[in-house]
Amino acid sequence: MRQRVITAAVALVVFIPIIWYGGFVIELAAAVLAVVGVYELFRMKGLEIASFEGVLSALGAVFLVLPKDQWFFFLPEKADNFILFYLTVMILLGGLVASKNMYTISQAGFPVITSLYVGVGFQNFVSARHTGFVVLLYALFVVWSTDIGAYFIGKRFGKRKLWPEVSPNKTIEGSLGGILSAVVVAFLFLIFTPNKELFAYNLPIMLAITVVFSIVGQFGDLVESSIKRHYDVKDSGNILPGHGGILDRFDSLLFVFPIMHLFGLF
Repeated sequence: MRQRVITAAVALVVFIPIIWYGGFVIELAAAVLAVVGVYELFRMKGLEIASFEGVLSALGAVFLVLPKDQWFFFLPEKADNFILFYLTVMILLGGLVASKNMYTISQAGFPVITSLYVGVGFQNFVSARHTGFVVLLYALFVVWSTDIGAYFIGKRFGKRKLWPEVSPNKTIEGSLGGILSAVVVAFLFLIFTPNKELFAYNLPIMLAITVVFSIVGQFGDLVESSIKRHYDVKDSGNILPGHGGILDRFDSLLFVFPIMHLFGLF
């Protein structure tokens, strides 16, 4: 427990200035986190990141995360991040030819979906911050309050299992408690926060879609649990002592940020 508290404190000391400053700092930090996320997925599968597909998968995630106009300004104006990402896909598929079918399209599929999963999630993390610090903070508060509420309410009142085949400790009561916690925190945040014009909807609608974001965040957590169960690992990594890996901490956010974008919050 002490180790978890120390790790959380150190992580916050590093993380808060980065998200507060924004700009190229958060872009670079998100790219680094994306590469670590790719590394963790490759590690779970028993593959080396320092390999043909590992390097391309990491590069594909970076191409998705870093804004083209700031980091790849030397490219033609109409080139975009997705084309850069697709370039890595083309090279991966070229491996089928170069290897004379020893490398298959099924094998190429893993690095592609890995870089998409991690890259798009962190790309929207950066986009949320560029829209405004308040928007990013709202997302973090929704996810964190969901996790905390689900844990404590599930521990106290949880009886019915939510999805035991994937995550045996999660309960329906805990899940509902997480949603309730997120709505309460979002309500307080939206009432007292400055820059209300950053949000596209009024308070009742924001609270309604907060429920959606809380559910999506919990689903992202279950997805990560399913991946770990498939590969028979407890944590995605060990970069955060007592907390696991980067994907263990960002699994919910990697799902929430793209859905926030879909809802037009940034």
